[in-house]
Amino acid sequence: MINDNNQYVNWFRHSSPYINAHRGKTFVLMLGGEALADDNFGNIIHDIALLNSLGVKLVLIHGSRPQIEAKLEQLHISDKVHHHLRVTDSETLQCVIEAAASLRTEVEAKLSMGLANSPMHGAKIRVCSGNFVSARPVGIYKGVDLCHTGEVRRVDSEAIRQQLSINNIVLLSHLGYSPTGEIFNLAVEDVATQVAASLGADKLIMFGEDGGVRDSNDALRSEILADTAERLVSQYMAKHDNPDQPPSELSRHLKAAVEASRNGVPRSHLISYREDGALVSELFSRNGIGTMVIEQSYEQIRPATIEDVGGVLELIQPMEQAGILVRRSRELLEAEINCFTVIDLDGAIVGCAALYPFSDEQAAELACVAIASEYRGGDRGDKLLMAIEESARRQQLNRLFVLTTRTAHWFIERGFVETEVSNLPNGKQALYNFQRNSKAFSKSI
Repeated sequence: MINDNNQYVNWFRHSSPYINAHRGKTFVLMLGGEALADDNFGNIIHDIALLNSLGVKLVLIHGSRPQIEAKLEQLHISDKVHHHLRVTDSETLQCVIEAAASLRTEVEAKLSMGLANSPMHGAKIRVCSGNFVSARPVGIYKGVDLCHTGEVRRVDSEAIRQQLSINNIVLLSHLGYSPTGEIFNLAVEDVATQVAASLGADKLIMFGEDGGVRDSNDALRSEILADTAERLVSQYMAKHDNPDQPPSELSRHLKAAVEASRNGVPRSHLISYREDGALVSELFSRNGIGTMVIEQSYEQIRPATIEDVGGVLELIQPMEQAGILVRRSRELLEAEINCFTVIDLDGAIVGCAALYPFSDEQAAELACVAIASEYRGGDRGDKLLMAIEESARRQQLNRLFVLTTRTAHWFIERGFVETEVSNLPNGKQALYNFQRNSKAFSKSI
């Protein structure tokens, strides 16, 4: 019980930077009809209530694909798809309206709950729906009249912002309205993307069955660039293009994420609607639980500043305790911080290395090389070494040396060769700690 309590406290402390970062931000959440039908939807509602209580401005956009298909089947109406778009004739439109209206009411009801001893107790959430999305018909596409199938014409972003400013959750469906009083069936991904872009939203979050992109080893990719996502969509469509079927959910979500990114939405997230707590885990932990699509990587290698001292200390302390690194006091680290290069992952220091030059001998010591345990196994160490070598060259140094007791092979694999302590710069020889008995390695750069 004590251990569980410690884990909870530790998680809560580590989530506090994200709580502060998300407060007052605008998130657009897209939930397809599959998500609303899933047994986990009640937990998603609880997590939405939590975000609302933490001061996040929320726009929820829901779809109803499976519900529409069920109604069409029940009424024996043919479901026509033309080049990945549903043909929404008059009969189909009535099924679309009924499905969308039913789901909107269901979502509003769930967001209105306030039972004691439940996560919704005391939430008192206000939900606002309305004609915020104007639409126009797609028209005749490749010889076929798509009837009431439409596309987003305009988003009344100012009206939505007014509702968000008074802490209302804005709930939108995939229906759009025209100035002539017509109703159009829109792709929920189109609505979500256009709304996120028009609001200048901070995040677009899409709930799907898979919960993200996986590599060839079936490992989840926590982050991909928009260019990569666009390439994956093109590859998928080239292999599975069937104009009489909608594209896969993942390809639709990736396409929406790319479009959002190109239109100024900094981050799009793909998470699973089946996994309990996926929304909270994605937003309030460093690694997340889904795939984030961004225009440029938020991981950067840069010179350290005085503000990084705490992060570097937290990173190196476990290695100091294990005897891998020499202990450094906060005072010493503050004095030497200009010698450090760090890997910054979204504000967290996950790697560091120091370069101590001996300019008279055109050499420099590479020291305090550290990568956080949960981020090892990739190429971060190599990128950090490349950054250090480039820094040394800019200082017109031509040789790096390193002293190590535990990681000799890592340096040997990267071109370092063992050398005698007597070959080190005189200033370093005078400071050599014979008790540690570190081995010396050198590399020409």
